[in-house]
Amino acid sequence: MREPDRIIRLKTVLARTGLSRSTIYRKISEGTFPPQIRISIHGAGWRESDINRWVADPVSWRPKSEVDEFC
Repeated sequence: MREPDRIIRLKTVLARTGLSRSTIYRKISEGTFPPQIRISIHGAGWRESDINRWVADPVSWRPKSEVDEFC
């Protein structure tokens, strides 16, 4: 059975990627970094699997839906 995907917050994403907060949000708007998902009215986070995929290959990262189209 597959382990459920954890939601991680900005502080963790900053530590794992080494990027600044402003760079992360710029890359999200460019489509070169995983977007946040809403977890409450005032809270958002990232799927850990998305961040792990980005860390593994930041240059060729694409949203999962785009990856699925090419496979």
